Amino acid sequence: MSVTTSASNVPPITGLQGEGELAGIVLDWTPVPWETVVDHYAVYGARDADDVAVEPDTLLTKTVYPHFEHRGLGGASERWVYRVVTVDAASTRSRPSDPVTVSSRESVTVSGSPLAVVGEFDGKGLELALSPAGYAQYNATFPDGVDFRYGTDDVGTGWSYLQPGPADSWAGRRDHLFRLRFELEAAPSDDVDLALWLIDSHASIPGSAVLTVNGTEVDRLVFEGGATKGSTQGDSTVPGSPLKPSYIEYPLTSGLFIAGENTLELFKDDGSWIAYDAIGVFARST
Repeated sequence: MSVTTSASNVPPITGLQGEGELAGIVLDWTPVPWETVVDHYAVYGARDADDVAVEPDTLLTKTVYPHFEHRGLGGASERWVYRVVTVDAASTRSRPSDPVTVSSRESVTVSGSPLAVVGEFDGKGLELALSPAGYAQYNATFPDGVDFRYGTDDVGTGWSYLQPGPADSWAGRRDHLFRLRFELEAAPSDDVDLALWLIDSHASIPGSAVLTVNGTEVDRLVFEGGATKGSTQGDSTVPGSPLKPSYIEYPLTSGLFIAGENTLELFKDDGSWIAYDAIGVFARST
């Protein structure tokens, strides 16, 4: 593949490196010396390629920071190659950086087998109850929180798209319990994984929730700050969406589970709301 280059006195960036995460890749590089008045850095990328041409079709973003988070890549592992160009205040461009190739991390929703799932793990919460903007009906619809039985209950009526916290006046400024019940024919012999995907959360006080399995408190899950838009918008995959998805995938030991009915609980006793994409428990592939 040919790569567009330009001869100029604008220094190219160095030290481009990346780290794969779940549904995303994070890039960092060494900023150019202060003598160059940088207007922005232009980041170019191509999927499943040996190199990336520096052209409008491959431009991913322009940023004033030596950092870029490439989000929304989904649960499957994706391989991307990147180059970065320095653009100065006079719109003069440096030659492209050396390329770097990075792969995102595969989700347990892809590698594992579902034991119980609520939602689609697709960057959208539209299939869930009250979505995309019915939070004002939450107290009347879920006065005691959510108690959902996998395989029996309907996600469109049984699982709220928002789980409020005690900071939310519209939900009564109280704690909120969401419970997922599911049957297992036999206790798992290997550890399993929890997948908790959010399309958004409150920006400043997303808070945390206590995770319990069959009456055993496992951990307190801490949520990332979002964009505070998920209470009225349900699709983070729309181009230009302001939503800020986040992902928690957490290992659960096999000893927590039993043959018969199992119960997983999230007790939101801290902070404000989270907006669900999907939640599920997955057996590991052998």
